Amino acid sequence: MRTDLSRFFTSGPADVSGLTEAIARGEIIPTDIVAIIGKTEGNGGINDFTRNLAIMALSHLLAPFLECSPEAVEERIMLSFSGGSEGVTAPHLLVFTISDTVSTQKNLSKRLALATGFTRPFVADEVGRMPMILETARTVKSLMQKLQVAAEDVHLVQIKGAIPPVSLPHPNLRCDMAWSRGASALGVALALGEVSESQLSDAVINSDWSLFSTRASVSAKPLLSRSEIVLFANSDYWEGELLIAHGVMQDIIDVPGIYSVLEQLDLKPQHGQLTAHDSEKILGVFAKSDAHPGNQIRQRRHTMWTDADISDMRYSRCVVAAQLAGVLGDTGVYVSTRAEHQGPQGGGPLAIIGVAP
Repeated sequence: MRTDLSRFFTSGPADVSGLTEAIARGEIIPTDIVAIIGKTEGNGGINDFTRNLAIMALSHLLAPFLECSPEAVEERIMLSFSGGSEGVTAPHLLVFTISDTVSTQKNLSKRLALATGFTRPFVADEVGRMPMILETARTVKSLMQKLQVAAEDVHLVQIKGAIPPVSLPHPNLRCDMAWSRGASALGVALALGEVSESQLSDAVINSDWSLFSTRASVSAKPLLSRSEIVLFANSDYWEGELLIAHGVMQDIIDVPGIYSVLEQLDLKPQHGQLTAHDSEKILGVFAKSDAHPGNQIRQRRHTMWTDADISDMRYSRCVVAAQLAGVLGDTGVYVSTRAEHQGPQGGGPLAIIGVAP
């Protein structure tokens, strides 16, 4: 098997011209597409329409090729978008394809492998609680088995967390974005051995911040009944030119954390930034960001939570994106905010896909 990645920069949320032209040229076979992940320029909040607009445009483009209705495209391809392209971030699409070049023997070098899957449907009172953690962990483990990879080979688990419809709201429900993100991230941590089941309970979710995953990247979607999961790993059963590496930014100004991930790809910035030649080897960048709730970064006060003019989400996305773009020499970075149990509090996971050295 072989994973390939194509990146297209967009002029607006509904711009699918780059993908359309690549299909017309025969560079991408629509039936090989397994996931499309992207950044749109909305506000990133619950009322951000740009994500749905991007999904609608892609669904209408791909439906004829897949011989299904536009509504059914999401059953075949994972379509996941993060709103908010503040500052230097360039809105873009990352199109992942898998081609069937069967390898029954291990290769000399590991290469990027990808698998997608769904949890079972959740009911409202399971969200943000142990059933969501356990089911997420079960699904992640099944994807690892599908790829024949160990936990140490997994570098990113991208999740769109479920928020099923609520018929009768009551105070004890946790059926919202924050609880879905938190429980889903701890499910990844459990599957990858970053936490043990004995450490977990309903009480620790969004409470005990010492428990987290270094490889979970979770957003959540209202009215989604089951969580959508894309697992990225390196496998010696897969072929191609791509590798994925991961690390953790301890806070949103942790530039050495970025360097450590690049080192895994044998890339070394010159005078703080990758050369233009090396920058072209980077095809996908995924990071989580959050403004530390203690209102401090390295003992200095920040105002991201108290500035009423700009959302803390937009602040933190902007900062992390600028750090990444400055080091990588490229603004095509995917930064998603709200990182409950995703990296240490005030920091977040980072994963980079690049051409293998």
